[in-house]
Amino acid sequence: MKYMLLLYETEGAYEGEAGQKTLAEIIAKHMKLAEDFVAAGVEFSGHELQPTGAARTVRTDAAGAKTVHDGPFAETREQLGGYYVIDVADLEAATAWASKVPVIPGGKVEVRPVGAH
Repeated sequence: MKYMLLLYETEGAYEGEAGQKTLAEIIAKHMKLAEDFVAAGVEFSGHELQPTGAARTVRTDAAGAKTVHDGPFAETREQLGGYYVIDVADLEAATAWASKVPVIPGGKVEVRPVGAH
């Protein structure tokens, strides 16, 4: 079954010299995770996302009218920064892999089954 691992972090964590050093360390850990997926025979895909300043949200009101807004839908400190889609046996296996996804302290990884449609 396929599961999406959604990575949430504070967007400003990678700013400045210290942030760039942290980013390089996190990227190296993601490369290692990719190697681990391959070694375990887990089919996967994933990508980082551009900063929220590059995002747009299309909202639909109760009458069906559409409006476009700059930025992400969620107005929170943490932003969706990337994702993996993995194909594993069950939710427990997906959760075990999610615990291996590198994020900065305070970051979160949401595990969500992909719809069957």
